[in-house]
Amino acid sequence: MKFYTTLPKALSPNYKSELLKYKTEFDLGNLKSAWNHLEAAHILGQQYSYAHTFVHWKMLKFGFKIKSGKEIMGQIPRLIFGGAKSFVGKVPTGNPGGANVPPLKPFPINRNLQDIFAKAGVSKP
Repeated sequence: MKFYTTLPKALSPNYKSELLKYKTEFDLGNLKSAWNHLEAAHILGQQYSYAHTFVHWKMLKFGFKIKSGKEIMGQIPRLIFGGAKSFVGKVPTGNPGGANVPPLKPFPINRNLQDIFAKAGVSKP
């Protein structure tokens, strides 16, 4: 069983970059683009309990900001259990983390994110 808590240093800049892009796009009112950056941050960080939980916190706040009951209700259990699943190494690979997808369903990881994992020398979840 693998235990993961914090992002590796090689992956951290990409994760932080996605969160910064999220904030920039959100502040500009580009909600779809902002959400896409949160999803990318989720995929990059889902293997690491703190990063995984933090993105779900951001997704929950996004749900409140756009007044989406579905997103709010979908993020609460993800926020509670997501970090724990990361800690024990049981995350659905490539899952973007939003309430619009099943929480335990794996998804293919897009080529851009695969390249980020490879360049960082980090195995995908």
